[in-house]
Amino acid sequence: MKVSTPAAVDVKLQKTKTKSTTLASIRRNKLLYLMILPGLIYFIVFKYLPMGGLVIAFQNYQPYLGITGSEWVGFKHFVRLFTEPTFFMLLSNTLILFALNIIIFFPLPIILALMLNEVRHKFFKNSIQTIIYIPHFMSWVIIVSITYVFMTVDGGVLNEVLAALGFQKISFLTSPEWLRTVYIGQIIWKELGWSTIIYLAAITVVDTQLYEAAEMDGAARLRKIWHVTLPAIRPVIITLLILKIGSTLDLGFEHMYLLLNSLNREVAEIFDTYIYTAGLKNGQLSFSTTVGLFKGIVGLVLVMLSNKLAKKMGEDGVY
Repeated sequence: MKVSTPAAVDVKLQKTKTKSTTLASIRRNKLLYLMILPGLIYFIVFKYLPMGGLVIAFQNYQPYLGITGSEWVGFKHFVRLFTEPTFFMLLSNTLILFALNIIIFFPLPIILALMLNEVRHKFFKNSIQTIIYIPHFMSWVIIVSITYVFMTVDGGVLNEVLAALGFQKISFLTSPEWLRTVYIGQIIWKELGWSTIIYLAAITVVDTQLYEAAEMDGAARLRKIWHVTLPAIRPVIITLLILKIGSTLDLGFEHMYLLLNSLNREVAEIFDTYIYTAGLKNGQLSFSTTVGLFKGIVGLVLVMLSNKLAKKMGEDGVY
């Protein structure tokens, strides 16, 4: 006969008590859990279940054979990816564009949010916000098309102005030297206003007594922004930066594909466009899945490392 020790009994009672408390909490907040349910179902169906398909990265997948009937090839596609002559070109192009995104674009919404927060005229502030939010709702097709109208050599508004002033026309859309400038410029145009929303929301919860105390100490507007507003929204900035770092290799397919052409391919080809051109377009589903899996693993590792670094620096991090 097995005899339970007092310690074992205490542990069992503690587990039972914890379970009862959890169930009671769920019953008490059942409406909140019900609100979470649609989002939870979405992530399970569209995010987690499709992860089972990653197994084809280790197969020579044939649609008519299915996952169970396709040949298992192990790390063959990974070896091909890392030994492709274009791999380092893809990596360098992607990293350069991401670095430009972080250095140039990431600080701009913070600066713009701080500037908007200092606008005291409500109608003027709301009007500016409405105007700068509009480009976000345009597709990349529209953004790139408008850019084409302005920058094309044949009748482009900007090039016609340059020609009228006596300057030589510039091939903005086909020149490798201008590709990255155009790319970042379009991102700023489309997403700058929308990206300020989170920072503006974070600023609204800053304790007004802090501003009053700073004002009593003789702080001007810039001092209050530097010593009160920025420290207050720093956790939000760190969190968004970590999430941004996680998308290092995931710059988006549609935008770059619309800018890509045979003349700028050497600087415009990135992993997202490569998956389409070398993988899906040629029916190489296993290889394209391998490239996508590589991107995902790199993103996960970078998020974990940046989150750990943020915690070492005294920040909350993402988790």
